[in-house]
Formats: sequence, structure tokens, C-alpha cells
Amino acid sequence: MNHLKSVTTSLALFCKVVDNFGDIGICWRLARQLEQEHQITVTLWVDDLVSFKKICPEIDIKAEQQDIHNIRIRHWRDQDGQFDVNDIANIVIEFFGCDIPPAYIATMARCQPPPAWINLEGLSAEEWVEGCHTLPSSHPQYPLTKYFFFPGFTPKTGGLLREKNLAQEHLEFNQVTQTRSAFLTSLGVSAKELDTFTISLFCYPHAPVEQIFETWKSGAEAITCLVPVGVAKEVIEKFLQQEAKPGAQAMRGNLSVRIIPFVPQHDYDKLLWSCDLNFVRGEDSFVRAQWAQKAFIWHIYPQDESLHHKKLRAFLERHTASSAASQAFSLAWNDASSTPDWLGLWTDLRRDLPDIRGQSALWRQQMQDIGDMTSNLLSFINAKR
Repeated sequence: MNHLKSVTTSLALFCKVVDNFGDIGICWRLARQLEQEHQITVTLWVDDLVSFKKICPEIDIKAEQQDIHNIRIRHWRDQDGQFDVNDIANIVIEFFGCDIPPAYIATMARCQPPPAWINLEGLSAEEWVEGCHTLPSSHPQYPLTKYFFFPGFTPKTGGLLREKNLAQEHLEFNQVTQTRSAFLTSLGVSAKELDTFTISLFCYPHAPVEQIFETWKSGAEAITCLVPVGVAKEVIEKFLQQEAKPGAQAMRGNLSVRIIPFVPQHDYDKLLWSCDLNFVRGEDSFVRAQWAQKAFIWHIYPQDESLHHKKLRAFLERHTASSAASQAFSLAWNDASSTPDWLGLWTDLRRDLPDIRGQSALWRQQMQDIGDMTSNLLSFINAKR
């Protein structure tokens, strides 16, 4: 796709952070891939630098403008009426329907030729996505056309975000047993915990963490649960009986809960690769869990009128690396089933995990065959120019 450099040299990506880390996680990952693999000059507009700093420690939350990894970061506030045609990128992407500055759009209309304008939508497995993928929408005032681009799980969608070297990095990480041990030790995991069944827990505050902790601590298997600082803070501190800061740890029955630092984005894959089971949330970690080729449970971002449950069920029906037990557990974890029996749900899921891991390799290959989302997006834009 590097031939696109001769056609398109700059790109502006607008991100309003709604789900603390999912939105900026996707946009930062996309921005880095565009710059590193396609040599496109990227400006990333972000309204929440505090959340951004969690996954990219280099961020200066007080800076209006900064350059990190060859990407221009702009703090998106109320900039309007401040643009001329030289400020406009050749490609303009708004993530998930965020309203970019009206003056920016007006200036886009003055460009010759006008930039390619993309609304990058959220990830969904629902059937209607295929029919809406790449649909055009004419602006009511200006001679501009915006195209809707949907990531997804079928060849009729845009696919999933995936860097070209991800599979090789995963392979190299798994080839040396000491690599996992060294990484987890760097997060504070003890030698004793390294030999237990290891779980990473990333969820929203309303997840039924207390219930599953009760199940794990009374079980026969030693379990270590790694929780990034700030996740489900109230419930975690109740279990720990202390402040949930990095390094905090408590053992109750057969369950050890350990607070780990909130790792930078480039290290999150290593955490997923190191654990036997991953609980993920939102969209970015959800996609990375699929590339990790490990069993995972998705905590979907909640929507009004429980619309997220429909979205969850659509994915569970499509996801081939799952079982009846993992689907039942996922529905209970997302409050989409009544009076769950957590001991029974966990027992059934734990039994199926070896088979699920085996099926995960086939699922990953299916997703790879669709092509990575960034290259698919640039191919679409190139075809329209």
C-alpha cells in the first residue's frame, strides 16, 4: 500500500474520547500504523489527553500541540474559524461520528481537490454493517461526500486493525519461556504466581467482579488475577482491603489478586499473550484479544435500552472460537442473563478453555484473510480518487 504515498501525504484523525481507552486506543493504533507502515503524515486531534497518557506515557497533558513517534498530536478543544486550505489534510477521518469543527469542514470544501472524508465507525458483527459499509453521504451545504467505513469480521467489511509484524512478534514472544516470566515479573508478579492459572482483568466498574472472585477463591485451582490500576476500583479495594495501587496484592483462598501498572499500548499485547484467560472491554482490547489467540471474555460498552446486548449476541453467534459455555459466561458477565450460577458457569468455561484456545488459531486466520483494516481503508480511498 506504500504507493498511496504518492497520492496522499497527510491525514487528520479526529477522536472524541467516550469510552476512556477504547476510542483513543483505536485511534492511536491506527495513527501509528498509518505513519509506520504507509509513511503517511498524521495529525491526531484528541479531546482527552489524560486518558491518552494512560496508554502513551510520553503525552504531555498540558501541551496544545506535540509530536510523538512522528505523529502530530493536537489537543482538540474549541478550535474553530482558525483554518485555511494549507491546514487541511488530504484524508480526513472522524472516528465514530464525532463532529469535527465546522470551520474545518468549510475549509475542506475550498480545497482542490477536496480531501477524502471518512467516518470510521465502531466495530460490530451485526448483519446490517455489510450493507452500510462504504456508503456515501453528501454534505447538505458543501460539495463534499463522506463515506462510512465499518471494521468488521467478514470480507464485506473493513476487517480488523492489525500491524503487519504482529504475528511475528507474537511468535517470537512465545518461543522463549523466559520471555513471559520476565515480562510478568517486571509487572510485579511473584515466582509463585507465575506457576498459577493467570487471568488479566480489564472491565467496566459494573462488571460482576465480586461474584466471580468468590467463585475463584473457593475453587480447587490456584488463580492469579492481574488487574490494571484503576479498573473496578471499588470492588478490587474491597477484596484487597487496601488501596488498589500498583504492587498491591492479597490472597483469599486460592485466589491471588495483584494490581499491576496500566501498561503502555505496545506492552498490552504482551500481557494478553502471557495470560491463560483475558477479560477485555470496549473495542481496542477486544480486538487485541482476538489476535492474542487466547480465550477471552468481552465486557461490551453499555448502551441505552440494552442495545449492546444485541451487538454482543451478534458477535457470539459469529465467533467460531467459542463454545456454549463461553457464550453463556459472556452473557452473564454482561448482565444479559438472569440469576447466573457463577460456579456452574466458571466450571463449564474452564473445562472448555483448551478447545477454545485451539479454535482461536483458526479464527485468527479467518480474520487475517480479510486483510488488515488500515490497508483496506487506504485501498478504498485510493479507488475513490
